[in-house]
Amino acid sequence: MKTLIKNGTVATASDIFQADVLIEGEKISLVGINLAQRVGAVDRTVDATGKYVIPGGIDPHTHLDMPFGGTTSADDFETGTRAAAFGGTTSLVDFAIQPQKGALRQGLDDWHKKAEGKACVDYGFHMIVRDVNKDTLGEMDTLVKNEGVPSFKMFTAYPGVFLVDDASIFRAMQRTGGNGGLICMHAENGPVIDVLIEQALARGDTAPKWHGLTRPPRLEGEATNRVIALAEVAKVPVYVVHLSAKEALAEVREARDRGVYAYAETCPQYLFLSHDNYEEPDFEGAKYVMSPPLRMKGNEDSLWHGLKQDDLALVATDHCPFCMKGEKELGRGNFAKIPNGAPGIETRMSLLWDGGVRAGRIDINRFVQITSTAPAKIFGLYPRKGSVAPGADADVVVFDPEKEIRWSAKTHHMRVDYNPYEGRVTRGAPTHVFSRGELIVENDQWRGKAGHGRFIKRAGPLAR
Repeated sequence: MKTLIKNGTVATASDIFQADVLIEGEKISLVGINLAQRVGAVDRTVDATGKYVIPGGIDPHTHLDMPFGGTTSADDFETGTRAAAFGGTTSLVDFAIQPQKGALRQGLDDWHKKAEGKACVDYGFHMIVRDVNKDTLGEMDTLVKNEGVPSFKMFTAYPGVFLVDDASIFRAMQRTGGNGGLICMHAENGPVIDVLIEQALARGDTAPKWHGLTRPPRLEGEATNRVIALAEVAKVPVYVVHLSAKEALAEVREARDRGVYAYAETCPQYLFLSHDNYEEPDFEGAKYVMSPPLRMKGNEDSLWHGLKQDDLALVATDHCPFCMKGEKELGRGNFAKIPNGAPGIETRMSLLWDGGVRAGRIDINRFVQITSTAPAKIFGLYPRKGSVAPGADADVVVFDPEKEIRWSAKTHHMRVDYNPYEGRVTRGAPTHVFSRGELIVENDQWRGKAGHGRFIKRAGPLAR
């Protein structure tokens, strides 16, 4: 199958230029001027006049079909990856979870079963490590070397569920120094947060807003400082997930200024929402219960500055949707029982274009960098993913900078009964989405299929 995308403006993380793109089979074969005159007959032509041709988005932080808080995230690998594609994301990295007292291999096998035959776009896995011991450390080597899973997530939060002590984190970091992997950290001071939650509930403070008020930003900053210090002593890179607070960003910036390989992501919710959303009446604030929580208005300005200056490497979603009906409602009368998580896998690209590029906060190259190229490089997918270049996978998005979307739970493709951006209009959205050369979204119509997506074995980060 040969597809010619003609008359578009190719935008990469470093360049913008007029060019046609020829796709042959699953790969990009040519990028150049007037290719129609050079390549002969093709099977399909897409006219991208007035549009950008960009690498498909890569979301390195999703939680599909994940058990949590007495329920399971609403999107499975079929519905979640289909929604991702509608939003212009053509690859993702989800989190497999080590069972309590179990082996990493068991958790990885469980997640392979969840994804195989369902995923509509390509995917990889990180491994959440709950228990660090001699066997686990050996398994980490095997996952990096043989399984294409070179990244491991650990937590300083959720005591009794995910929290790992500092010594165990340090041992795991040292291990990645030898095997070429990367430790990803959820950085909040979980034990202190639990004290604050206990005290709030004892006072009768049970509304959703107390989820945010019991997770103060200073505790995110403290934990971020701590995990960076551990990585610095271990002499390895570290990646901080879903950074939400300017206090945490300050720790990342200071470390990077000293030459430490400290990476961090933020998420659209921290750029476009705020603590004010928790104040919505009639338990509506439960929609926004996630960890870390939304921060006070004005915090987002620091995050945008961090994105512009590359102190924040990229924007992921932490897509972990729970419906209001039957799921978020578990926390009526006790905010601590509201399942933590919100949808975002479909809205990321358009929100960042509208609120970033159109608003003048970032340029087009930076948009491509934070949505595709940086995640590809940090998580071992580049140059196969994250670029528009000959030899790369034909994960290509034709992006119309003027296309408007009015976001609503009634029309989005995520399997969740609310949208955090209900009623918001964004300008800038995909018209055509290709996954390994297959046209899977065309003018808001689904052309893809479950099972098209493949598991992608990844390498470690490019920077060591």
